[in-house]
Amino acid sequence: MRLENILALTKGSLLGEPAVTLFESVVYEASKVKRGSLFIAYSPTNILEALQNGAYAVMFDKPTQISDSEVAWIKVDNLDNALKKLLRFYLLEKELQVYACDPITLHLSSMISTPPTFCNIEGSMQEIWEKLWPLEKKSVVLFSPALTDADIFIEYSQLIRAQENTITIIEQTLFETSFIHNDTFYERQMLSPFFIPYLEHLLFFYTFLRIPFVIRGFSKMGHFIPVFTNSRLESKEFGSSDRVIIFEPLLELIDEQIDFLDVQASWAKIVYLLPESMRSSLTIGIDSIYFYRYPEEILTILQSTKFHFALVAGVDKSILNPSRSSMKQLELDF
Repeated sequence: MRLENILALTKGSLLGEPAVTLFESVVYEASKVKRGSLFIAYSPTNILEALQNGAYAVMFDKPTQISDSEVAWIKVDNLDNALKKLLRFYLLEKELQVYACDPITLHLSSMISTPPTFCNIEGSMQEIWEKLWPLEKKSVVLFSPALTDADIFIEYSQLIRAQENTITIIEQTLFETSFIHNDTFYERQMLSPFFIPYLEHLLFFYTFLRIPFVIRGFSKMGHFIPVFTNSRLESKEFGSSDRVIIFEPLLELIDEQIDFLDVQASWAKIVYLLPESMRSSLTIGIDSIYFYRYPEEILTILQSTKFHFALVAGVDKSILNPSRSSMKQLELDF
């Protein structure tokens, strides 16, 4: 990677007149720097270690003391933006096939084994860089614009979606599914049938692009998370209680999950706890709905309400283990 290209792409300012003009790698951790590396200094306190390990250049966006005139010191306005511009340019030669999808489909893809020529990305700019940079030419990349800046890529296509059912559900509960796909039986997967349409599109996408995949099992999703509890809101083993609190952090999924529960658990007493900000945007008319202003109110509502299922939007299950100070405030409220 040439210094002149880095400066042109990032609009960075070169401080000093270094003798070096070419760098072997881009590194974020000072301990991993080798001779010839370009060190990305998210923390200026790590620069000295990077220089001692042989860094030829330091890119930074915070006030930094220039300590070695032979090193290329590159000042940028924002490190994430600079890296995004570098990555966008250097990915051109890889001719990647990039596809966009929703966050659910992306998370499902992380639980299915695929070859190194397929990559799903999310996370910090460093994590994205470290996944994309070593990819082989013409690899396939899947990302969600809701989680990752789409400007990393010059162009991308939407996920290719299934036009017909390719998954047959054999048995299901609200939180587990046994199904058949391509004549293979997957028994009691820890996957709610709510996610099956997303999985169907993902598997069709793999098949259409001839990407080999192996389903070994699903770990718990970060969405539609069931927590079995007793009347004191203490967590119990999976399936051991008839009171279940379902947590959904992504507000955009709430309408769809309300529909799902209405169909799949029509026999049950269901309550919905939504943030006050959703009051005007909720498109479904339902009973047993509570709006909360502060997360602390959620416990008060849950403890004073009878239900089989409670769908809680906008927070995660850590709300069930509040700090001592929060518990004291709850006791005062009662």
